[in-house]
Amino acid sequence: MTIIRPLAGLAIAAALVSLAPAAAQAATVTSDAVTASETAGHWGPYYATGKRAKASGSLTASGEDHADIPTADTVHISGKLRDYTRRTSTCGWAVFRITYKAGGNNLPFKHHSVRDCSYRTAKSFSFKHHDVYQVELKVCAEGKASKPSINCLYAGTWKTLYLSK
Repeated sequence: MTIIRPLAGLAIAAALVSLAPAAAQAATVTSDAVTASETAGHWGPYYATGKRAKASGSLTASGEDHADIPTADTVHISGKLRDYTRRTSTCGWAVFRITYKAGGNNLPFKHHSVRDCSYRTAKSFSFKHHDVYQVELKVCAEGKASKPSINCLYAGTWKTLYLSK
């Protein structure tokens, strides 16, 4: 009887080893199906310091490529920005930092900013970008200007909305 148990254990182990290639193939098919599909989700609400501005919306990433540096073929971002500052000289900002693949293994980033200077009235926005690795967001409330300040861009933390894996 003591010999039968080890033989049974070996038989089970052999069966598991023979099933491993089939399981790996099934996992590959599943990951390929996920690669071809879209990733969609809602983000926010995110607030500026003191809740002086609010941004929320949705993000859809399609055509994820899991090569050396994984990227999404197209990322579509839409949402609403609300300014909660009462003064007409201040505005709410939603600043997106989009890191994208640009030839080889280069991952530069660019900023896309949305400004709303109308108290409590939502400003809708929508844009898309290609070969995206990461999308981050920062919400600020500051003086009316043509672009966000250095303080808005570099102080505080960015909220990650999308990261290709």
